[in-house]
Parts: sequence; C-alpha cells; structure tokens
Amino acid sequence: MKTHEHESVIIFDGVCELCNQAVDFILKWERKPVYQFTANQNEPGRALMQQHGLDPDEVSTIYLYENGQMYSHSTAALRISRRLRFPFNILYGFIVLPRFIRDSVYRWIAKNRYRWFGKKTSCRIPTPEERARFLL
Repeated sequence: MKTHEHESVIIFDGVCELCNQAVDFILKWERKPVYQFTANQNEPGRALMQQHGLDPDEVSTIYLYENGQMYSHSTAALRISRRLRFPFNILYGFIVLPRFIRDSVYRWIAKNRYRWFGKKTSCRIPTPEERARFLL
C-alpha cells in the first residue's frame, strides 16, 4: 500500500465490537471526513503497520497514521478526538497527562474489551455509504 504524507488512516481491530463502535462514533462525529479506516486484519492495514516496523498481528491498540507518523494507544485516541465535533474534541486536553498514565488506562480497557463489549466472528463490512472511507 502506498501512503502519502497527508493521509490520516485509522487502523483498528476489525473483530472487536468496541473498536467497531469507535469507528461508527468517529464517522458520526468528525467535523470533516478526513479519516480513512482499515482493520489490521486487512491487507492495507497490515502493509501500513509493516512499513512502520509494527507487528500486524498486534490488535491491542488502535493506530493512527497521520503526517507520516504512526501513533498508538492513548496518543492515537486523543489525536483522533481533535478532529471530532464539540464536545468530544476537548478530550484532546488529556494529552497533557503523562503518557504512562494515559496508556495504563488505555491498556486496562483494551485488555478487557472482548469480555465487556464482545467480539465478532469476522471483520466489519462497510456500508455502501461508508465504502469510500475504508481501505480494503
């Protein structure tokens, strides 16, 4: 997959219910449609992760590829929140907390997400309206 510096791609766990709900939430609350989405189980997500030296089988975090950089854990989630409509964009303010604190909370939720929210048997299939926003 060839990427460009201006792209903003969210790589998520395609079988995680919480992750899929997060994608729905982002699609609903974005100020402008800037994000593209792909599951790390799909070839574009796997290729982008490998280009950045990441294990494509690592599904314990959401990744944000933006401006040539790859972000993960709480940093990715908070950077995504910047481009959401009010009041969700103010969540970005939590970026001032030390990363080890933010990531501890993030990892605790990620560790329990399948138990709390469930797991799909296959990756999300975008609706026809969403199709242009997904890298498959």
